[in-house]
Formats: sequence, C-alpha cells, structure tokens
Amino acid sequence: MELDELHKIKRPEQTHKAGSSEQTGFPSPATHYLESTLDLNLILTKNRDATFFIRVKGNGWSEHTIRDQDVLIIDRSLHATVGKLAVVVRDGDFKVERITKLTEKDSEVMLWGVITYIIHAL
Repeated sequence: MELDELHKIKRPEQTHKAGSSEQTGFPSPATHYLESTLDLNLILTKNRDATFFIRVKGNGWSEHTIRDQDVLIIDRSLHATVGKLAVVVRDGDFKVERITKLTEKDSEVMLWGVITYIIHAL
C-alpha cells in the first residue's frame, strides 16, 4: 500500500468572464450559453494552499472505501475530530486512519491532514 502522488493543487490559469459580444448587428441567440465551466478546485477545496491530492496505490484501505487508484483530497488546515478519516504518519510511514480518542492521545502518531473527499474512478 503506497501513496502514489503528492502535490499541491495547481491553480487554473484561465478564468472565464462572461460578457457581451463586441460585434455589431444582430446578436447571436446563443450568447446566453456563455457560462463558466465547473472548477472542482473551487467546489471541493476550502483552503487551496493547504490542500493536497494523493493517488492511492493498492487496496489496503478498502475498509474505509478507499480503492486502488482513488484520489484523496486532504486539507492540512483542518483539525482532526473523532470519526474523521485522516492521513497520519506512524513509524515513518503514511497511513490512513479513522481518528479515535486513542489516536488523538498517541504520541507516536503525527496527523498529516484530514481527508475531505475520496474520488473513485468508475
């Protein structure tokens, strides 16, 4: 069971700004279809600077409904609360664990970030 990729979210360089056409004459009846695209970074993240994507390799965390090639969205700015899934560092290895009262008191475990979304491929 390995974490395949770890990187910061890349901000989109282009943003769509709806506006009116500069052409003269009869306006296109399709101008109302000019809408911005969905940006999953805006929808799925609250703190971009503290959010990371990790691709999972292996099915070792199937008890948490995390499968091979899933993408975990992790927010490092969130505080772990009991019952949340989190990425922790235990004995020098990254692990996915559900936070319990025992996890919070365990000095051997370092919280790396709280999992906010699990993206499955279909």
